[in-house]
Amino acid sequence: MKLDADEARTRLAAHVHGVLSTLHPERGPDPQPVVYAVSEDGHVGVPIDKVKPKASSRLQREKNLDADPRGALLVEHWDAQDWSRLWWVRADLEHVADPSQELLEELGARLAGTVPQYADRPFHRVLVCRITRTTGWAASED
Repeated sequence: MKLDADEARTRLAAHVHGVLSTLHPERGPDPQPVVYAVSEDGHVGVPIDKVKPKASSRLQREKNLDADPRGALLVEHWDAQDWSRLWWVRADLEHVADPSQELLEELGARLAGTVPQYADRPFHRVLVCRITRTTGWAASED
């Protein structure tokens, strides 16, 4: 069953973990698991945090978005026992290179409120993308 855009957006906003795909200039699709938050006005914030070890605070996903601002976020629910509960949502994204301070504050607060490790906002920065389209599918209406 195809999800309408409102239901897809609701399911996207209710979760905090998905797979962000950006486009590497040479390799093409470059998917990475991420934590994210959705703003009231339809933006996605993906933190570049200081919690997990990294070789650099400038990640490949940022370089990819600088080269091509398009991306996609995929969120899914899997239930091995009950396939009537399967669903997925995809948000097509466009990177916002210079987001407002208010938007960064909202997304940072949402991340801090939903992910305990982010309560103190240990971010180098938050990547911001505007949702340009949401699509989705569910095995049933529930």
